[in-house]
Amino acid sequence: MGLLDGLLGGALGALGGQLGGSLNPLSKTMNPSQVPYSQQMVITDGDAAPIVYNTMAGVLAIIGALAAGSPWTLVWQKTCEAQRTYRWGFGSPQTPMNQGYMWFCSIDEAAGFEHGKLRLVQANANQTKVFTVKELDDANLHLQDIATLVAATPVNRNDMIALPEKVEFPQIGEDSLLQLWYRAIAVPAAEDQVGFSIPCTIRQ
Repeated sequence: MGLLDGLLGGALGALGGQLGGSLNPLSKTMNPSQVPYSQQMVITDGDAAPIVYNTMAGVLAIIGALAAGSPWTLVWQKTCEAQRTYRWGFGSPQTPMNQGYMWFCSIDEAAGFEHGKLRLVQANANQTKVFTVKELDDANLHLQDIATLVAATPVNRNDMIALPEKVEFPQIGEDSLLQLWYRAIAVPAAEDQVGFSIPCTIRQ
């Protein structure tokens, strides 16, 4: 019985140590959460320097200079912070009520909409690895036949383009770039309003 008692006691002691360790919060290494959350990227989320992308005036200075038939031009950029990863889009088409939706509009309030194509791009810091995530005709990204940015901005998701998380592209991390590129097809006399709201998935 002495040997059996010793073996049983040792086994119970080892089990108690394992349970005690698993219940002790100090025994575990804390890991950062990888639960994704959504952020709607707007103009003010852009970089402030060396080019001003975080104000309407800064973005208008670029878009307003484009002529019809212009080449693709970088019009907005955000540099990713440390300890976070980013990817354009949010959610899944399988849960449409919980996926991201987007709009974009550039307008001359006296003359009407600019018409062009918008590209959503993810790039590494040196822009040696660049992913075109989505390309859209911006005529489908705002309400039609409205002469002001406020009135042209959709508020109903049924009037916006769905943008689920683009899981076919990699997440990008510190110093990588979220970018919007634009190519003008038809331009009014002078754009004086621009705005957008584009979903992005963040993990940290």
